[in-house]
Amino acid sequence: MAGDEFGFPACFLNNIICGDTVEVMKRIPDGSVDLIITSPPYNLKNSTGNGMKDGRGGKWANAALQKGYTHHNDCMPHDEYVKWQRECLTEMLRIIPDDGAIFYNHKWRVQGGLLQDRQDIVSGFPVRQIIIWRRKGGFNFNPGYFVPTYEVIYLIAKPKFKLQPRASGLGDVWEFTQEMNNEHPAAFPVDLIDRIVLSTDAKIILDPFMGSGTTALAAINADRKYIGIEISPDYCKMADERIQQHKSQTKLL
Repeated sequence: MAGDEFGFPACFLNNIICGDTVEVMKRIPDGSVDLIITSPPYNLKNSTGNGMKDGRGGKWANAALQKGYTHHNDCMPHDEYVKWQRECLTEMLRIIPDDGAIFYNHKWRVQGGLLQDRQDIVSGFPVRQIIIWRRKGGFNFNPGYFVPTYEVIYLIAKPKFKLQPRASGLGDVWEFTQEMNNEHPAAFPVDLIDRIVLSTDAKIILDPFMGSGTTALAAINADRKYIGIEISPDYCKMADERIQQHKSQTKLL
């Protein structure tokens, strides 16, 4: 397949590639993506506590994630999940340059009565900072701990990565309301991704778990290029429709 001036296959830039994220990332040249922003599936259905019960409803019957993702059951054995996510991060680290960074959003949870803080995933990678994304709202059916109201964004950075001068004063606790008007079961708020994108001078931004396309919308807002990877054809279609609608609305402003 012919490539462009960036060394990518010609179809990659400003597009969403439908496929396995690790296999697609292997086709991206070393150091060619300035910034990665992503939130992988959390493996929530693999739970020893009050996690989501696969297909059984109950207390989670009205939760958006109860039905799960399409084309991914989010219920891998934990060791396999960790191995997969470390493979993903290894590819991500390879394809960012010495001044690149990965903003890797994940969720801590209680598993077997103990905090699962995802260190088994990020250990050994160059984590420079933890950003707390405080969500407005949450729910909890377990009387053993307080309701979780935040997620964690790991800033995994190469040595020369720097923020834009004004961005360094933003602080490391951010509050954004969850995305409510989105059919995807675990959508980012656009404002959150806008903040990350505008905090850098990245020209090419990758989201290897693109979902409904929010990272692409933020890239468009900042006049940057994007690459999306998503395994679900349903979400690829959803993202493409959101992107086209967003472009149309932007032209009207």
